[in-house]
Amino acid sequence: MASNASNETLPVTYNPYDYPCNDGLLLPITSEFTWPTWVRAALYLTALLWSFLAVAIVADIFMCAIERITSKTRIVRIPDSEAPEGFRELKLKVWNDTVANLSLMALGTSAPEILLSVIEIVGNKFVAGDLGPGTIVGSASYNLLFITAICIMCIPGSATRRVANMRVYAVTAFTSVFAYVWLVIVLLVISPNKIELWEAIVTFIFFPVLVILAYAAEKNFFLARKATEMEPTFGGIAMDGKVTEETRPLKPKLDEEDEIFVMAKELGREEDMTEQEAARIVANKILVERPHDRAWHRINATRGLTGGRKLVPKVLKTFEDLYDKVQGPGDELEERASAIVPVDHSEGGRHPVVEFTASALAVMENEGKVRVGLRRHGKLNCPAKVRVETINGTAVAGEDYKPINEVVTFAPNETLRQVYIDIVDDFEWEPDEVFFVRLQTESDDEVRLGNTSICQITIINDDEPGVLAFPKPGFIMKESGLAALVPVVRTGGADGHVSVRWRTGDITAVSGKDYSGGEGELFFDNQETTKVIEIPLFETNKKERDDSFQIELMDAGGGATIGKLNKCIVTIVSDAEYTGLVSRIVNQAKANLDPLQLENSTYAQQFYEAMNVNGGDVETASLFDYVMHFLTFYWKIMFAFIPPTQYFGGWPTFVVSLAIIGFLTAIIGDLASIFGCVIGLPDAITAITFVALGTSMPDTFASKSAAMLEKTADNSVGNVNGSNSVNVFLGLGLPWLIAAIYWKVQNGSDFDVPAGSLGFSVILYTITAVIAIAILMLRRFFVGAELGGPSIPKYVSGAVLIVLWFLYVLFSSLQTTGVIDVTI
Repeated sequence: MASNASNETLPVTYNPYDYPCNDGLLLPITSEFTWPTWVRAALYLTALLWSFLAVAIVADIFMCAIERITSKTRIVRIPDSEAPEGFRELKLKVWNDTVANLSLMALGTSAPEILLSVIEIVGNKFVAGDLGPGTIVGSASYNLLFITAICIMCIPGSATRRVANMRVYAVTAFTSVFAYVWLVIVLLVISPNKIELWEAIVTFIFFPVLVILAYAAEKNFFLARKATEMEPTFGGIAMDGKVTEETRPLKPKLDEEDEIFVMAKELGREEDMTEQEAARIVANKILVERPHDRAWHRINATRGLTGGRKLVPKVLKTFEDLYDKVQGPGDELEERASAIVPVDHSEGGRHPVVEFTASALAVMENEGKVRVGLRRHGKLNCPAKVRVETINGTAVAGEDYKPINEVVTFAPNETLRQVYIDIVDDFEWEPDEVFFVRLQTESDDEVRLGNTSICQITIINDDEPGVLAFPKPGFIMKESGLAALVPVVRTGGADGHVSVRWRTGDITAVSGKDYSGGEGELFFDNQETTKVIEIPLFETNKKERDDSFQIELMDAGGGATIGKLNKCIVTIVSDAEYTGLVSRIVNQAKANLDPLQLENSTYAQQFYEAMNVNGGDVETASLFDYVMHFLTFYWKIMFAFIPPTQYFGGWPTFVVSLAIIGFLTAIIGDLASIFGCVIGLPDAITAITFVALGTSMPDTFASKSAAMLEKTADNSVGNVNGSNSVNVFLGLGLPWLIAAIYWKVQNGSDFDVPAGSLGFSVILYTITAVIAIAILMLRRFFVGAELGGPSIPKYVSGAVLIVLWFLYVLFSSLQTTGVIDVTI
């Protein structure tokens, strides 16, 4: 019988660790041999996006450390004759802003890209890869084209933002193009597909050279300097004293504490606003108007994306209209004074307002009736009803006048009505008597009453034009009222039309500073017995106030005479209740500002903010905040263990957060590479799309925030060029230097860097960069600013830049996949 041994086959063995796309530096951590491709792709994409959030959060902490380091200040004194000590103390930053922006700030915003490039080369045993360089070039393209387009189009209305420090911008714009031209030269011309040691050294040295050149340009070392007076600024003082088209002498401004006090006084008059909301508006206004560096905008944008504590307190929608009216920091005294307006009873024209045309009238007993005028303003396109009712004074209803209690109706667009009250003539001598007429609204009506809702009527027995005088020699006015209302009375007759002139005179109060003085004329109509002189009062920062001025009557007309009290003294005093309210708003506003200081934090504060949505400000948290807080809760708790910035000047925070960014960047590199491999996407394409966008997303919102909040374009598009230059000089110069040294020491050879699609991508980016910078320069020349302006050029410019970015991604991807083959 034949044997079956020859038909037996050996069992097939599988290695669970031998499968495609598993060659990451740290990932995968377990065998994914049996996982379906679509499952791996979905999981790696989800993990990649989640890791981007993690890097954004720890980069937030890293930027806080940088902010602490670069915000170190020193005290300088400048002469000030108005100060009690004869000088003012100002805080000046030790770090120059330009140096900080191009060194630590640029490192903070570009750390993931730079570390990804370094880790990729080290992890590949000093062999060049596509992910790191591709991410750097892809991020540069996205930053310059897409983010700049967003910044141009996000400016509201026809407002503009202009680059202020044009010299620094010119240096960074040139170097951002030169950096990539240099890449083309070293990759394709000097030593094709190789990086020699000297090329790596020069590339790396370009970074400090860029910082030095930008600093020299800011200090105007290349041009003749003009000695001028120092220019006070909100955050310090311009010590170089130059006055150019970008800088001009500024008027002295209030200290921040005084600005808080002024805004608190303005909001303290709002009856429907709580102290807490008033304090929130003050803090918001201070922070929005205060100039910030790029780190601040980056941190604020990151926290907005991750549901963290916002650096600007959110104002409730109910008070948004009032927020827009509040004068912010830097507004001059005259602007605040001119902004003083009477109370708007119509609430912005939403309600009709009815009041008497005069607060007091007089009528001769023998005339038989008195005419009372009513006027209407506010909303006019609807009917308005108001009840008119008489009230006894010394005059008695029925004996001296006939009472009324009736409803007066204004037709749509009708503004004046009259009511007649009959006077009883009893042929008996009586002293002058008074009664009152008051207005009342119907319960179901939207009518509002104006200031003059009660009218006093005097029944007199003579027909003399009267005597004009003040009712008393002095008046005390609270400054919270913003106006001194001083009555002038007409006695001894009220027949005919009379007038009297008045003028003010300083005593301890100064016209133009404490009140709006001058002169004017009062006119009394027939039967009118009281008129009011209204003198606007200006607020001061004095805690206790006791200022006086006088008003004098003169030149009476119409047959009237001036009485003995032809002068009165008006004393402006503080309002104790109002002052207490203002003090509480100021204290709460300061309490709101203190936790928002980036450079001050504790472990307790870090964990509290990490565990609570919106950093604990639940009242203003949105649904998006809750969702993002849930997604990032794990990372927030983990990163709360990083040392707070208050220790040792922020340096421990700097070191630890940088190390964590490096670790997470290694994870992102593996996730991106494996994800691209699983879906069949080369590393070069993954780098310029997923990774470039993921690492640059916080910068997008940071630049948009800077464009909208700042008065210049320096912190939005200005810093983009600097970051792109630093990406090349550090992000490629450092890893190339490490690898070039390694191979030179190892076997004396050069570092191999195949140009391939990288060379094409760099050339393509360089072309688009030149076009983008040319567009910005043309906008500066024709529109007057790099950002914003009229709608058509604004949106056309933005659209062109976005199209350029899409074309860059498209052609780079086609070159990488071999669909097109451009030989260089």
